[in-house]
Amino acid sequence: MRCQRFGKRKLSAAKAVIFSVDVTMGGHMTDYDSMIVLTHFKGHYMGGFGGSMKNIAIGCASGHIGKAQVHGLGVEVPEDFQKWPVKEVFMECMCDSARATCDYFGKHIIFLNVMRRLSVDCDCAGVTAAEPTMNDIGICASTDILAIDQACVDMVYNASDSADLKERIETRVGMRQLSAMAESGLGNTQYELIEID
Repeated sequence: MRCQRFGKRKLSAAKAVIFSVDVTMGGHMTDYDSMIVLTHFKGHYMGGFGGSMKNIAIGCASGHIGKAQVHGLGVEVPEDFQKWPVKEVFMECMCDSARATCDYFGKHIIFLNVMRRLSVDCDCAGVTAAEPTMNDIGICASTDILAIDQACVDMVYNASDSADLKERIETRVGMRQLSAMAESGLGNTQYELIEID
C-alpha cells in the first residue's frame, strides 16, 4: 500500500513549503478493517519519546523502503547514523506516516499506551537500553492519537522523578511530534483523564 499526503509544512517562521510525502506501508495492512495500537510509551533515541504516533509511523511502514521514507531518507541510506535527518524533519515525517494509517482506518482505530518501565531508551535498544529511573504511571487508552500521546507526555512532565526522560524528550525536540500532529489536524491536544482503579 502506498499513500500520499499533500499539505503545507512550516520550515521556519519565515517560510512554508508544499510537501508531498510518499510512504510505502506494510502490504497486509489492507487485509484489516480495524487496528488496536498497543504501545510501550518510553524514551526514544531519535524521537525523544515513543508513543502511539511513533509506534504506527515506524511500525506500519513497510520494511527497508517505508522505514527509510519515515526517517526522511531516500533509497540510499547513509551508513553513518549521524548523517540521517533528525529532529524536526524526522518528527514531521513520522506524523505524515502515522496520518496515513489513521486516515486508512478512520474511526476503527484505538490507542493504548503502557507507561511502565519508562526508560529513556526505546525497546529497539534491546539489552543495552538504560534502566528506568522513574516509577511506572499506568495504562492510557484513547481513540485520539494526539490526545493520548499528549496526556502521556504531560504525565511524564508532572512526575517528580522524570528528569532523565524529560531531558531525552527536550534534547531530541520530541515535543515536535505533538505540534506536528496538532498542525496537521491529527487529533486534539485537549483531553480528559478518567482514572479507573
